[in-house]
Amino acid sequence: MDGNPNRPPVYGRDTVIEVDLDALRHNIKEFRRHIPERSQIMAVVKADGYGHGAVHVARAALEAGATYLGVAFVDEGIELRQAGIKAPILVLGYTPSYAVADAIRHQLSLTVFSRESLEVIERESDRFNTKANIHIKVDTGMGRIGLQPQDTSAFLRLARQCSHVRVEGLFTHFATADERDKSYTRYQEELFASVVRELKEDIPLIHIANSAGAIELPCRTYDMIRLGISMYGFYPSVEVNQQSVKLKPVLTLKSKIVHLKQPPPGTGISYGKTVTATGSEWIATIPVGYGDGFNRHLSNKGFALVGGVKVPVFGRVCMDQLMLDVTRAMPVRVGDEVVLYGRQGTKSIHVDEVAEILGTINYEVVCMLSHRIPRIYLRNGKPVQVVNRLRQ
Repeated sequence: MDGNPNRPPVYGRDTVIEVDLDALRHNIKEFRRHIPERSQIMAVVKADGYGHGAVHVARAALEAGATYLGVAFVDEGIELRQAGIKAPILVLGYTPSYAVADAIRHQLSLTVFSRESLEVIERESDRFNTKANIHIKVDTGMGRIGLQPQDTSAFLRLARQCSHVRVEGLFTHFATADERDKSYTRYQEELFASVVRELKEDIPLIHIANSAGAIELPCRTYDMIRLGISMYGFYPSVEVNQQSVKLKPVLTLKSKIVHLKQPPPGTGISYGKTVTATGSEWIATIPVGYGDGFNRHLSNKGFALVGGVKVPVFGRVCMDQLMLDVTRAMPVRVGDEVVLYGRQGTKSIHVDEVAEILGTINYEVVCMLSHRIPRIYLRNGKPVQVVNRLRQ
């Protein structure tokens, strides 16, 4: 899409996600300013770019100065390669043996933390007559995946003996960097530093900092940061220093009013008749629901913006539709814009606010957003491309 108003839309519904690529660029530039010049930026685009669209986010991030990409598993990396992206890509999670050949074929760097995985990578790389890049993962206290720190030196020696493996990186992951109390984070950082000192090896990319680590401990970022949630304009928690980097939310979830009515007194609204009209309310129907990732727990709890007025979700959220009590926003009409996440005029509904209602984190709220919703990519406030996964 080139922004031509005469061009017909490439989607068949009024619910869309707008992705502001200028805001994404701003956020990356903020981290580039904040961290040491020697530290590269890995743009983490797993989970479809945290719901924003991995391919387009990856391209924009690389244009803005990121040099590396991070994904969770092999298929996510292959999607980027098939889109023509040539930048280095690290699979941050475990790769099963049957997926190693595909990873090597698509030149993906692999996270390794077991002898068995190392042997499979060596064997498959030999078969392709190439060298695979690996990053050794050390568990300094996350308790998820990774070598025990005391086993790292021996594992590195083993990896160095593999003629078809190149040790490109060594990394760990903070568990509590987004919390005000930094005692455990410092413990992890010191433990990792001791591992690095013990190795006395030339490893090109040593990395430890996620978004929270980069915000809170910019001088301890080693060779690269892994920029995930904050690249999309969200702080990892309310406890990090939000003054050190000024972020702009990248995503707006919006729809339109498709039906407007003033039901008679006693009319039940939505499944279960959890609310009943008194006869004075104006009820607007919006074509978005939990099938799109707008959580059903927002029934009678969530909000939207209509005409710059914050109005409540009225009744249960359905799979494909929900209702709003727009009485306070009247006069409104069918076709008026509705913003569910993001800004409308001077008002906004922040994803953090939605996460608090749901008792979860901003990461989950955006990752829930379904492929059913078209993504519209903006530059200078104008659409430059529309991606509708249902028509690809």
